[in-house]
Amino acid sequence: MAEKEMRAVYCDTLKRLAAENKNIVIVEADLMKASGTMPFKAAYPGRAIDVGVAEANMAGIAAGLSVAGKIPFAATFGCFASRRAFDQFFLSANYARLNVKLAGTDPGISAAFNGGTHMPFEDMGMMRLIPHLVVLEPSDPVSLEKLLEQNAAYYGCSYMRLHRKAVPSLYKPDEEFSLGKGKVLRDGRDLAIAALGAIMVPEALKAAGLLGEQGISAAVIDVLTVKPLDRELVLSYAAKTGRIVTAENHQASGGLGGAVAELLARERPTPMAMVGVADEFGEVGTQEWLRERFRLSAAEIVKQALALINR
Repeated sequence: MAEKEMRAVYCDTLKRLAAENKNIVIVEADLMKASGTMPFKAAYPGRAIDVGVAEANMAGIAAGLSVAGKIPFAATFGCFASRRAFDQFFLSANYARLNVKLAGTDPGISAAFNGGTHMPFEDMGMMRLIPHLVVLEPSDPVSLEKLLEQNAAYYGCSYMRLHRKAVPSLYKPDEEFSLGKGKVLRDGRDLAIAALGAIMVPEALKAAGLLGEQGISAAVIDVLTVKPLDRELVLSYAAKTGRIVTAENHQASGGLGGAVAELLARERPTPMAMVGVADEFGEVGTQEWLRERFRLSAAEIVKQALALINR
């Protein structure tokens, strides 16, 4: 299918929603070009606020706008949205029970040439600890548009990992989505691959195809929302297949893998493996090279799946 820039979908969807709801505003920290929101500013100059290079202040201003009845969508690089603005987002927005929608762009290895300092491998782990926060990562242009619509309508804070680059659509335009619900992209009986995001969901589909060539039937679940996790879906595939592999563009601990492991440990102990970054810092490189460097690949998913099956 044709590719679309995720940041363009982000901006176009917010522009459309803003035409319907005068309370929608955007708040940026000197990265409107990087976030792709310059067209929103052109369309609604009075509803686009650039706070400069001051990410913590961005979270505080977004909280103030929420108090005033606005629906602020704040965006910056994922490393800054999590590590630099965490306390303000935690207290001013979440503890205060407000309605701030924070987006962390360029998650994980998609930071590429911005390097290790700008490569958030830990943001989901941090955000999962905030009570009641919705944590999500769309995997394609369709899921991004539909989940943005859901997010705007939902009262409460959220953190969305936003892949900026162009990616192909995995879903048809009329597919429906809900916050807190995953999607089964491929059914299977021998194991389930629970994947997240625009990098790892396609890798999971490739891995399922490779496993199929070996006679192994692998299901692929696009998790979409890490918090709240789709409990019923994960547990149903744990029961059906007896094995789960998680795949994420993030530290293997603390994010999707941690969420699934916690659920299974509490409710249905199931053999599982985690594909993710193995307790390392980021590096500079192309996205392709980084995917191999940190073993975020279909080959690694296949390796872990076979180890589970042969255990």
